[in-house]
Amino acid sequence: MRRAERTGDRWSGQIGLPGGHAEPGDPDLLSTALREAREEVGLELDCDARVLGHLPLVQAKARGRLVSLWITPYVFALETDTEPVLGSEATAAFWFPLARARAGEFPWTYRYLREGEELVLPAWRFEEHVVWGLTYEILSGFLRLAP
Repeated sequence: MRRAERTGDRWSGQIGLPGGHAEPGDPDLLSTALREAREEVGLELDCDARVLGHLPLVQAKARGRLVSLWITPYVFALETDTEPVLGSEATAAFWFPLARARAGEFPWTYRYLREGEELVLPAWRFEEHVVWGLTYEILSGFLRLAP
């Protein structure tokens, strides 16, 4: 999804995966993942998908620096054809073809300027979307683990 532009959001406007902080009503992190997917892209993963598990924890980064936030990425297998429906936190949603990314179809580099220093980061370019940073790291990690 493309995140909505919002003041104070470190990842505002970037391509990302549905996610967010646990709320007091969430009994566990799986419940948080299910709620965030429903709120951000209208996916009812508890009805339309099977949970496969979660990936290793990933430390979040913002502007190229580690922040004191750890992410638990959950992986689901959809069991029905489901289209995302935008919530207020997204301006676009799309299915990213991981098999094609694994096959090397979308190589790209993302150039990021931080305090006068240019960082050149690995990325994928799919249609008008550039997947880089934390999202690239999470999806690349999944592809390393997935058969």
